[in-house]
Amino acid sequence: MIDPQILRDNPDAVKRSQIARGSSTDIVDEAIAADAGRRASIGEFENLRAEQNLFGKTVASAAKEQKSALLAEAQDLAARVKAAQQQAQDAESEFARIAGSIANVIIEGVPAGGEDDWSLVREVGEKAQFDFEPRDHVEIGELLGAIDIARGVKVSGSRFYFLKGVGARLEIALMNLALDRALQANFTPLITPTLVRPEIMSGTGFLGEHADEIYYLPADELYLTGTSEVALAGFHSDEILDLSEGPLRYAGWSTCYRREAGSAGKDNRGILRVHQFNKLEMFSYVQPEDAEAEHLRLLAWQESMLQACELSYRVIDVAAGDLGSSAARKYDIEAWVPTQGTYRELTSTSNCSSYQARRLEIRYRTESGKTAPVATLNGTLATTRWLVAILETHQLADGSVKVPVALRPYLGGLEVLEAKT
Repeated sequence: MIDPQILRDNPDAVKRSQIARGSSTDIVDEAIAADAGRRASIGEFENLRAEQNLFGKTVASAAKEQKSALLAEAQDLAARVKAAQQQAQDAESEFARIAGSIANVIIEGVPAGGEDDWSLVREVGEKAQFDFEPRDHVEIGELLGAIDIARGVKVSGSRFYFLKGVGARLEIALMNLALDRALQANFTPLITPTLVRPEIMSGTGFLGEHADEIYYLPADELYLTGTSEVALAGFHSDEILDLSEGPLRYAGWSTCYRREAGSAGKDNRGILRVHQFNKLEMFSYVQPEDAEAEHLRLLAWQESMLQACELSYRVIDVAAGDLGSSAARKYDIEAWVPTQGTYRELTSTSNCSSYQARRLEIRYRTESGKTAPVATLNGTLATTRWLVAILETHQLADGSVKVPVALRPYLGGLEVLEAKT
């Protein structure tokens, strides 16, 4: 949920954010009206309750012959207090419903528009060049005995696969490299649940317009997560955190599940867009004033990982309409995929400001002793999709693949993944 104070003090900023996202501004006016009604209802309830308390003292000190008449009046007042309390609760719920449907207010400088309106931040590295016809990752994976899509489809259906042999080892190596780097940056590792309750999924902002991408188990009232961000955000729900010594940082290792309902016909070949994959996700809890600096730190750690994998990539500032409801700003890092002749997203990092924390009641204690919502940020440090760029970028003419130097210690010193003859 957005900060109600911003809604009251600077509604134009909220409207500008909505316009940049391509969303209606009418909801902002509805939220302002609902907030006014909510505060009026709460005020009425509190006034009546104060009157009731004062009247209770009058009854207690009244003479015996007066009490019967006063008690009848007290009962009438009690009924009015109860009705006012219900009205205040209803007004609170209505405000939460309306304000909860407003996406997070974007940070100044985020480009307006949709999926194609991103802004280039930088390009890094030389794009791979070959003196032979490069193979795509599916063909390379088959030559290496690393990827078996046919059996994945046989067992589970489309967009499933097996990683086997050096394919399985390569993914584990990549994840362990990422984990070691996260540990060096003082992240606490967590292996997270992949099934979460509806209130946690909703609290992170994932049950909005993209809810059809999420697997739901109605018999258990649980959702399968598409990222460990969800469980990591829920980890400290309804808690007051101590951030006096700096951010709390976690690295969540989990299997992830996505229905890919909105991608019919896209990337059907290979393992770029699949229903199940593994991922190591960074997650930070910080004081709101430190959020933008933390966002740049997460981005730097991601770039360091791509450089360690010796990949050419670009960083883009994602346009407002492509952010998702919880992000105030998001950077994507896209690696060059040689056979597609384009950059493809490998990782992203989002600054969610206090949006998720307000919904999940995650607070910290300020210097004044009061509590306030924290800011939350997330960023992927490694995932299965990276294998696409690694295999294609480092392929050799015979279908073998040169192992990036940083990954070799995690593969027992292996320098080349040999194609099978």
